[in-house]
Amino acid sequence: MKRHLISAADLTRDDALLVLDTAEEMARVADRPIKKLPTLRGRTVVNLFFEDSTRTRISFEAAAKRLSADVINFSAKGSSVSKGESLKDTALTLEAMGADAVVIRHHSSGAPHRLATSDWINASVVNAGDGTHEHPTQALLDAFTMRRHLSGTGRDLSGRRITIVGDVLHSRVARSNVLLLTTLGAQVTLVAPPTLLPIGVGRWPCEVSYDLDAVLAKSDAVMMLRVQRERMNAAFFPTEREYARRYGLDAARMAALPEHAIVMHPGPMNRGMEITAEVADSPRCTAVEQVANGVSTRMAVLYLLLGGSEPAIANPRTEESK
Repeated sequence: MKRHLISAADLTRDDALLVLDTAEEMARVADRPIKKLPTLRGRTVVNLFFEDSTRTRISFEAAAKRLSADVINFSAKGSSVSKGESLKDTALTLEAMGADAVVIRHHSSGAPHRLATSDWINASVVNAGDGTHEHPTQALLDAFTMRRHLSGTGRDLSGRRITIVGDVLHSRVARSNVLLLTTLGAQVTLVAPPTLLPIGVGRWPCEVSYDLDAVLAKSDAVMMLRVQRERMNAAFFPTEREYARRYGLDAARMAALPEHAIVMHPGPMNRGMEITAEVADSPRCTAVEQVANGVSTRMAVLYLLLGGSEPAIANPRTEESK
């Protein structure tokens, strides 16, 4: 593993499998009476969030605490950032406080890369979502979920067909998933109206379709993306009803999937738009499972960046006595 995790492109196939295999070990900790490991005791992890978040921030906080790290939650609202403090000055402050890892979510694409490549801070930097660029740990937890359902522990996703549907233009999740899933051997197809596909998508390592019904029968997993209306400054489709009719996943479309196929959603959901309540609440939908897997995956990332050389899980009796 490299020192930072900024993009899914940073991960080779072996790197990705190492994270996923380590996450399997971490997942076993959640089934134990004491859900803690002493691995990162004495280390400090800072959650530096310039955007609102519930799932990702809490997931990283839970992951760090289960590894016995000290956690500092920094929100831009109510901080010196709201008074005009720059990213550099914030980073210098965190460096002075002795941060070992900084988990950053920022509204500007490229902010985590700037932090990681500057001399402002010596900590490992983890990208928790930057603008419309990337969200690599979300892609890792998605791959972890897919592997458990479709391939099995210890294997990659070779030969699996993954369909990602919806607002690709504004989705950092889609970008990271295309890169990571391709690295793991999967065949990815993006499905969206032409207005919600980014310029240059033809150069991405995936296929593109405008017809959801045409690809369902050969999909092993379908990931529905949220329509990010807060990022839209123009009319990208006629109406919400029209969007739901052409690109929403309802019970009829779910029935067209192969029996083993799963339905995924990174959350939060717009029920009734990209996904109906019936599908969201069905046993085939892994949205809640993805949240649980996110903690295990982020434990693996933090451990590999900050711990690394020693076994993640030693003698369970020894750990539980601490």
